Amino acid sequence: MACHISFSLRCSSSSTSEAPRFVPKSHPFNNPTLLPFKPNTNNPIKLSFSAPRWLRRRRMDFVTMNSHTATEEKSISEDRMLVFVPPHPLIKHWISVLRNEQTPCPIFRNAMAELGRLLMYEASRDWLPTVTGEIQSPMGIASVEFIDPREPVAIVPILRAGLALAEHASTILPATKTYHLGVSRDEETLLPTIYLNKLPDKFPEGSRVFVVDPMLATGGTIVAALELLKERGVDNKRMKVISALAAPPALQKLSEKFPGLHVYTGIIDPTINDKGFIIPGLGDAGDRSYATATFTSAATSWTCTSSTP
Repeated sequence: MACHISFSLRCSSSSTSEAPRFVPKSHPFNNPTLLPFKPNTNNPIKLSFSAPRWLRRRRMDFVTMNSHTATEEKSISEDRMLVFVPPHPLIKHWISVLRNEQTPCPIFRNAMAELGRLLMYEASRDWLPTVTGEIQSPMGIASVEFIDPREPVAIVPILRAGLALAEHASTILPATKTYHLGVSRDEETLLPTIYLNKLPDKFPEGSRVFVVDPMLATGGTIVAALELLKERGVDNKRMKVISALAAPPALQKLSEKFPGLHVYTGIIDPTINDKGFIIPGLGDAGDRSYATATFTSAATSWTCTSSTP
């Protein structure tokens, strides 16, 4: 299937019956699953790929900004950034909970943690180092495969909201280390400032790093974080980005600066506003996770408060 994307990022297809019923016809992406990106040039971008076997059993669409897209059985160039949107119903459920402006902060934070668990599970598929052998079970000898604890795997949550998205990382990724990175964004210039850096001076050779940033909006924060990792010896293909939501400006910026990078996100929204917030998005993920702001919308105003005294 092929589709053309207009500048407003609304996608139309000649076969509307293929779109899942729970996605509105006006949805710009019709539930994309894996999105290859190349840096923007003067010519339109034409993309093709061959899905891994575990994805071929699932329906999927593909999209890039301001370009033509097509699905063909061809190999993906290793120098392209790939964006994965896993088509799991639980991921859609938790995204819906996060979007709802009436969701209380404790539930919002729990939804963020559950979404992060699912996205990291998908991102770790066929990527974690393993070791094989044999063990004695109660009934006989069994061939086994374990995650290799000798190979370094790191989690880098970007504070604040990255803490919520990465909360359950240790429950699904054994033998990981966590390095905190604090980045704030100037509300006027939208430029990032690093206020906390607990990264090591040098990552061990062969390290695999999950970078957890819930909102990929303008791309400034995630680019600053990935550049710090590269300075410390981590290759693009050894990093995976985990995000709740993503927007085209951030994805385009990442595709230009980090070829070979893989991004896993719950959903891609069509745009950002002049304040750098994703639209329709879910608001400020940090404030909503930690009860630090009053939210106002056209429909309602309310204060985010914790359920504990």
